[in-house]
Amino acid sequence: MSSHKKNRNIGAAIFFIIFSLLFFALIVRFVTIQTTGKVDGKVLAAEAKELYLRESVLKAKRGSIFDHNGEIIAEDSESYTLVAVLDESLTTDKKKPRHVVDPAETAKQLAEHIDMKEADIYKALTKNAKQVEFGKAGKDLSLSVKNKIEDLKLPGIGFLKDTKRFYPNGVFASHLIGYAQKDQEKNGTSNIVGKMGLEQSFNDLLTGKNGSIQYEGDVWNYILPNAEKHIKEPENGQDIYLTLDKKIQTFLEDAISQVDENYSPERIMAVVADPKTGKILAMGQTPTFHPDTREGIEQSWHNEVIETSFEPGSTMKIFSLATAIEEGVFNPNDSFPSGKYQVDRQTIIRDHNSGTGWGTISYLEGVQRSSNVAFAYLLEKMGTKAWREAMDEFKFGQRTNIGLPNEATGKILYRYPVEKVTSVYGQGTTVTAIQMVQAMTAIANEGVMMKPYVVDKIVNSTDGTEKVTKPEVAGKPISKETAKEVLDVLETVVTGENGTGKIYNIEGYQVAGKTGTAQIAGPTGKYLEGKNNFIYSFLGVAPVDNPQLVMYVMVDRPQLDDNENGSKPVSMIFNTVMKSSLQYLNIKPEEFVKAETIKLPDLSGKSLSEATKWLKDKGLEPIVIGEGKEIVQQSPVPEQTLIVGEKVYLKTNGSTTIPDMKGWSKREVINLSEMADITLKIEGEGYVSKQSSKAGTVVKPGETLEIQFQSPLERLNKNKTTE
Repeated sequence: MSSHKKNRNIGAAIFFIIFSLLFFALIVRFVTIQTTGKVDGKVLAAEAKELYLRESVLKAKRGSIFDHNGEIIAEDSESYTLVAVLDESLTTDKKKPRHVVDPAETAKQLAEHIDMKEADIYKALTKNAKQVEFGKAGKDLSLSVKNKIEDLKLPGIGFLKDTKRFYPNGVFASHLIGYAQKDQEKNGTSNIVGKMGLEQSFNDLLTGKNGSIQYEGDVWNYILPNAEKHIKEPENGQDIYLTLDKKIQTFLEDAISQVDENYSPERIMAVVADPKTGKILAMGQTPTFHPDTREGIEQSWHNEVIETSFEPGSTMKIFSLATAIEEGVFNPNDSFPSGKYQVDRQTIIRDHNSGTGWGTISYLEGVQRSSNVAFAYLLEKMGTKAWREAMDEFKFGQRTNIGLPNEATGKILYRYPVEKVTSVYGQGTTVTAIQMVQAMTAIANEGVMMKPYVVDKIVNSTDGTEKVTKPEVAGKPISKETAKEVLDVLETVVTGENGTGKIYNIEGYQVAGKTGTAQIAGPTGKYLEGKNNFIYSFLGVAPVDNPQLVMYVMVDRPQLDDNENGSKPVSMIFNTVMKSSLQYLNIKPEEFVKAETIKLPDLSGKSLSEATKWLKDKGLEPIVIGEGKEIVQQSPVPEQTLIVGEKVYLKTNGSTTIPDMKGWSKREVINLSEMADITLKIEGEGYVSKQSSKAGTVVKPGETLEIQFQSPLERLNKNKTTE
């Protein structure tokens, strides 16, 4: 017994020693942790904070897009996703169920508020799942729909809050604005990303930067009482203000829709611009799409106005006419044989009336009737080099750099003689609609061509600072005088008896413009045949005396009745939108004398005061040669037809005097020399820059007058150097 007791005492002593050592070690460990606050080199406080630290993303708001008056075009808006809880275990109180109790009744009531069949909703509600959503039908629900469903008080039905891109105007410059949609990131978050148009090209500016919030939370992710929060505020996206005017854009959309419904064309393009600044006020097309639903987008992913090039047809004659006037070779009263023109041994071009023409007619009538042959002869007069340089000056074959993606350049075909001739009336060479608008600003803006643009300003939503787009001159292809004469001639296309543009006459407003009928090249390279296989267009401005709007309309292959002309659908857009826009801009209609051609009477024997008064009343410019009081000779001769702004030379009895001829064309100088019976010594080409005798100098028959001319290209280079 004593031996057994002794062994037991030894064991107890050993256990005591072991437990004492363990207790000592724990005491030392506790004191060490208490003193240093560290375990294995790690700070316990930091580890505890890490355990309970939570972080959430604070979403940045995508910038909004406005028209130039501040009307919303695109913005972020709250949306809701419908969810149904099916897990019965979440219900702890049967009187207040948290799951779907009656799938059949729930499906019946939900079917009245979302675009989903009752049977499909029931099928979703009876799945073996804890929670379900309802696909596209249950996403992007508006606040009003959410409220209506919540009023039903259906057990287990709830909502997840989200954001979507909203386009309140529906179909509204859709290819220009584009659209944005949610993209799912790898980390599970989603962001709204621009996919087309301005939404895509300005995506980085519109997106902004997300912020974050850090806080201490419990295991259920609730913020702990008195917890410290660290917030990094989000940087919202910048807002973009466009040059578009919502009212004018709406006029355009409505008119395009009407023509699309009535004539079912392959496509329509239309642009309205301010020629003084280059601002695009409206831009529309068909096919188009709804940016909210993307319905119709599969028919065309392109902004046709910017990305599509085509043969413009006779609207190109505006610019070949301007070049002929600039070069001093267009005399509206000179005549030519219409009908056909021999380009080379193999090629003959013909006028649009089956090549029969209208006999020998004046160039003014040739423009009014849109004679291809007239412009072929004008090309001979001005020279192929001058026309090729003019196309460059008008920026054809070059991007306008409007700031929109995928802009096309078009292509100038100018290698062979036939290509040079056809380019002068808009065949073979291709352009874009936006190039035509840019070039037309030079005609409407006294020779100064304005670069088109669509973004008026960008506003920083954080500090309100603005980056404003300033109007930019794209070139000065023609003089102020040439631009005025082109407008006068183009007005007669609308008002003249033989004008092809009479349908574009708008009561109360003076319109100047040019019609276009372009053939369409088929797959084999040959042009398509048949009345319904043409591109019909009109490029015009109004009012003529001070153009406020430039408008281009193109309708591709409208389905016409047998008795209809292709100008009908084009005019339905142009006339409606132009008149409504001018009235909206408070440009009041006026009574005016239409710019019909004026037949010159015999002024010989009349007094100088009587003759000059009659000419000025008709809008003509009298040039007096002589110091007498009675008219003894005139040029042009009686019965000639003139247009507003043309010069009429009146020789009086008494000594012959020389007027100030600066800016005159060679034709005008020659007319004066013939009447004054003087000899000319001409140097240079283009327009008068200097004359050897000052205005008012008396000259004798046979006396020599030295005249120095300056070409348009020389003047442009001089202007550029000055600038």
